[in-house]
Amino acid sequence: MVKTNLYTNKKRWKWALAVIALLIIGVSLWYTNHLVKSLAEQESRQVKMWAAAMEQHAVMMSSTEEFFNKVSEQEQLRVDLLANAYRRIMDISSNENTAIYLEILHNNISIPLVLTDEKGNIVSSANLPPNQEEKKFFDAEMKQAYSMFPPIKIDPGYGFVQYLYYNESRIYTDLKAVLEDMIDHFMEEITLNSMGVPVIVTNETQDKILSYGNLDSIMMQDTNYVRQQIAIMRNENEPLQIEFMNKGKATIFYRTTDLVQQMRYYPVIQFVVFALFLLIAYLLFSYARRSEQNQVWAGMAKETAHQLGTPLSSLMGWVELLKMQEEPFVGTHEMEKDIERLQIVTDRFSKIGSVPVLEPTDINYLIRDTMDYLQKRFSKKFEFEINLPEGELMMPLVPSLFRWVLENLTKNAIDAMGDHGKITLDLIDDGDHIHLDLSDTGKGIPKSQLKQVFNPGFTSKKRGWGLGLSLAKRIIEDYHKGKIGVKSSVVGEGTTFRITLKK
Repeated sequence: MVKTNLYTNKKRWKWALAVIALLIIGVSLWYTNHLVKSLAEQESRQVKMWAAAMEQHAVMMSSTEEFFNKVSEQEQLRVDLLANAYRRIMDISSNENTAIYLEILHNNISIPLVLTDEKGNIVSSANLPPNQEEKKFFDAEMKQAYSMFPPIKIDPGYGFVQYLYYNESRIYTDLKAVLEDMIDHFMEEITLNSMGVPVIVTNETQDKILSYGNLDSIMMQDTNYVRQQIAIMRNENEPLQIEFMNKGKATIFYRTTDLVQQMRYYPVIQFVVFALFLLIAYLLFSYARRSEQNQVWAGMAKETAHQLGTPLSSLMGWVELLKMQEEPFVGTHEMEKDIERLQIVTDRFSKIGSVPVLEPTDINYLIRDTMDYLQKRFSKKFEFEINLPEGELMMPLVPSLFRWVLENLTKNAIDAMGDHGKITLDLIDDGDHIHLDLSDTGKGIPKSQLKQVFNPGFTSKKRGWGLGLSLAKRIIEDYHKGKIGVKSSVVGEGTTFRITLKK
């Protein structure tokens, strides 16, 4: 049973904080989405109210146009009546009483009239606009202005011919200008509405843009952009069909404002920002935590090496005294080996946190020598099988640290097997890399714990700091730029660790 330790507690806190963060993000996104949806619905109602108002306004404009058309018909009748009165008055062959026609002419206060001779000299005029009142000759500009109706030829019969030019009445012209102004204002009201609603007005066949508003004027020069906008508007709102006065029927396409369009994506952007913030925060805290761990480990290792130095020097002195006796102590040789091992351990601790110096090393000899030393110090109930290729196999290593990795893996294997078992070590050379597999016949590691075995503080033993595999990972990956991991593990059958190093 894995005992409760710092790592498992930290993992629980991570899950708890992750759940709290997700709840905060979820509530924030829900509320933001609710606000955006409310704003969109509110603007949609306003757009529909605007569309209804535009439709009513269009009906009123159509009625106004119909009224102006009737006025135009009446004005045309007045012009025809006035022209006929001139004809009757000038007709000398007629014996008709012209008093009524003279009264018609006398009462004309709005229809512009110009009477000229054959050479274009103005004989008389009435109701002319200010820019024509002082003219003495009927020039090309005036002919253009009076081209709506054909002139009336007046021939009294004694060879003196005159021409009567006339135009629409000034009252009707002013009313027509008012109508055009109303049309322009209506167009502006549609396209430049105060709500900022993007609008496109087309003709009935939708092949010509009559006007647009609240859209990029440069982009509107692009036909594809216009088609895209019309498609978006048609999908979002039913277009309005209106009688557009003298321009025939028109179609109004519209959609919600760009602000609401953008706010619909705001929750997604907010989620991405939250995710990036959490990721950056996690990476920064992880980096700070690893840096702090590295500093603590390096400081603890160097202090341990320093503390081991004093008793180690004393032990070396005592061994020398034992060797000087007449009858040497039988355990002196083994004591020297243990002192040498302690010196190696001290050297290992002193190198933690320092820049590693790799040196060419015969890995076959290093493995064989380390495993021989360990085998003599464990019970004979543990069987060791070492499978190495023949000859030398030179690798860039830090020998003392690599021995430490082998010792940690072996001791973990011994602890996992209990009071007996078999340890198998295989070295495989594939040309570019070497693979070192160390297998045991112990209790195995559950799948739920495979990713945790190299974390500081993780241990399945009742005693221990849980730093052995963590230090082994650091030595292999940080110092030797290799890889270490669990190749396979079956509960009740055993575990295989693999070390991979580049040659």
